[in-house]
Amino acid sequence: MRVSPFLSIAAILVSFMAASAYGASANTCSAASPAHRAALVELYTSEGCNSCPPADNWLSQLDQARKTNTVVPLELHVDYWDGLGWKDRFAQPTFTERQQRLSSKGGGNVVYTPEVFVGGRELRGWSSDASFESRIEQLNSEAPLADIHIDAHATTPGNVAFNATFQARSTLPDDAVAYAAVFEDRLESDVKGGENRGATLHHDRVVRRWIGPVRIVGGRAQIAGDYTAGPMLQGMGVVAFVENAATGDVLQVAELPGCAS
Repeated sequence: MRVSPFLSIAAILVSFMAASAYGASANTCSAASPAHRAALVELYTSEGCNSCPPADNWLSQLDQARKTNTVVPLELHVDYWDGLGWKDRFAQPTFTERQQRLSSKGGGNVVYTPEVFVGGRELRGWSSDASFESRIEQLNSEAPLADIHIDAHATTPGNVAFNATFQARSTLPDDAVAYAAVFEDRLESDVKGGENRGATLHHDRVVRRWIGPVRIVGGRAQIAGDYTAGPMLQGMGVVAFVENAATGDVLQVAELPGCAS
């Protein structure tokens, strides 16, 4: 297993913009993390896995039914199915590495799909409403250790620049790091090989770009980036979160949906 190296300290800008309530205009939008700990839900999946489509559908339904200040879902496609008849166009080795690392931090020896982590910890009972809701309620009852603010604006038609800032509320672990992820909704694939041969698969919340880890220094960090989405900007967005790199626990998360151009 390889763990991605930390980005250089030069990548961290210490200026912090005070968090505010969600606001939007024609070209600019912003969002802030809630006053409680929100739950990052990570689904590890693959188009080459025939037990994954139900989990993909579950994540889409969760996205449609959720309150954004309680749960933030992401779908990460791993690449270890790619040699078994179908290459997943959304798969990235970075996601395989992250799944392996989170599993190892939690004492697991095997990764598999579909696998769900909530707040950085595996939840084997994710398909049980009672088990899943209990875990979410537990996390939501806790005070966050950091505040996150995300700003974005359309630079040209179809292009969005974003900026995520991170500020400690109290003492963060020495190994606290920041991440940002660009996700995309309403994706389809006509699978022509592997276990899902002949199926049309539907995906939401698919991570297309992953930035981090960036060290949090002096209680502050910043991540800037951009993405190109064509005319359907509402189909993309940004998630930013703080993690304890030593344990894998996700300490706080914020989400900014697509900004109108």
